[in-house]
Amino acid sequence: MLGWNKSWKRLFAILVGLLMLTGFAQMPIFKRYYIADLPGLGWTADFYFNHRFHYVLATILILMIFFQIGRVIASGSLRYVTWFGWIKVVLWAGIIITGILRVLKNFPDFYFNPKMVMYIDWLHLAFPFILGLVALWGKFFKKKYLICPYED
Repeated sequence: MLGWNKSWKRLFAILVGLLMLTGFAQMPIFKRYYIADLPGLGWTADFYFNHRFHYVLATILILMIFFQIGRVIASGSLRYVTWFGWIKVVLWAGIIITGILRVLKNFPDFYFNPKMVMYIDWLHLAFPFILGLVALWGKFFKKKYLICPYED
C-alpha cells in the first residue's frame, strides 16, 4: 500500500502544526500579544529555542517527504500523480528550497542581497499559506494526489 497509515498521517500533521507554531514564534508576536505569558507557552517567546526546534522539525519533515517520494518512484507510480498532486509537489518543493536558502543565509560564507533575503522570507511565508489553501480545497473537493490502485 502506497499511502501512509494513520499514525504517519498524524505525525505529519503534528510536525506541520509545530512547524507553523515555531515559524511564527520566531517573530516577536507571542511576547508582544502576551501569548507567551500563558502557562506552558513561555517557550514561544524564546527566539533561539524556536529557531533550533524549527530546524529539527524541518529535518524530520523533509526526511518524511523524501521517504514518500522514494516510495512513489520505487513503486512506479510516478505516472499516476494527478495535477493536484503536482501542485502540492511544487508547493512543498518551494517551502523546502526557500527554507534551505534561509538556512544558508545564516552562514558567514554566504551573502544574499537584503532585497533577496526579503523575497526569500516572503516566499517562505507564502508557500505554506498557499499550500494550506490548496490542501483545504483538496479536502473539500476530495482531490487525490495519486490515481492508482495502490492508494488507500
